[in-house]
Amino acid sequence: MSEKSGIVILGIFAADTAYKAKRLPHIAETLMGSGFTLGPGGKGSNQAIAAAKAGGKVTFISRVGNDPFGEMALAAYAAAGVKANVMKMEGVSTGAAFIFVDEVSGDNAIIVAPGAAGLIGIDDVDANRTEIENAAIFMTQLEQPLEAAIHGLSMAKTAGATTIFNPAPARAIPDSIYGLCDFIVPNEVEAAEMVGHPIETDEQARAAASTLLDRGARAVIITLGARGAFYHSTGQSEFVPAFSAGNVIDTTGAGDAFLGAFATAISEGCAPVEAVRFGCATAAIAVTRPGTAPAMPSRADINALLRSS
Repeated sequence: MSEKSGIVILGIFAADTAYKAKRLPHIAETLMGSGFTLGPGGKGSNQAIAAAKAGGKVTFISRVGNDPFGEMALAAYAAAGVKANVMKMEGVSTGAAFIFVDEVSGDNAIIVAPGAAGLIGIDDVDANRTEIENAAIFMTQLEQPLEAAIHGLSMAKTAGATTIFNPAPARAIPDSIYGLCDFIVPNEVEAAEMVGHPIETDEQARAAASTLLDRGARAVIITLGARGAFYHSTGQSEFVPAFSAGNVIDTTGAGDAFLGAFATAISEGCAPVEAVRFGCATAAIAVTRPGTAPAMPSRADINALLRSS
């Protein structure tokens, strides 16, 4: 049996400033909003908290500033049980995000300024080599610089860890990155940008996943919002439907909830499709709660939804 254990996640923290309104304002227009929240966010950070609350043993690698938002980050990791390998920097602010949340549908639009985490580089990965090489799972995204993500995936893959890559936000990536991915997990918008065609039907999702598999990924998962998720690998393709856990309030953290829970399930030895199902249940609960990291459900909540469904 492998001695590798735990989940290492490389990514950013950003303080989420979330505004609810009926629509986004036009240039030079001011709108009255219906709500505001401030809390911990950032894709990698959200995924780390989601994984820990789902039962995973998690280490998070990042940078924050020596400021109140940085203290917010460290407090969030302590509360969730995440091991924070986080550099605190002087003279650079912690990242922050503007989040618009549609007050009717819960749909969102986001602008992220990574701040200190935008300075994450290869040195941060090298400083955590022991953690990465001993991990069962390594996961990263694209809010921090691309070269750090590639270096982390390469290090983890060479060491025999299972690698999960969330290519978000979408940007141009080299073809060489696909071969480093045991699982590549875009949402439908990101996948559409990667393959150059819309993903509005099951057939389009299947075609996109096949394209990403052909580029070298071992398995592809496309998250499809209210439609659930599509898993595709050599010899297995399956649509996993979404769960319903109540009224949708805020979809901002849904993808991160899915990824954190999926990583936890894979780290525990679950089959990939069952891990996708676990991730879908986790995301379904998260969207019934406001915010991102604060919306992540506990393992007990996830298991209860799975039992009831």
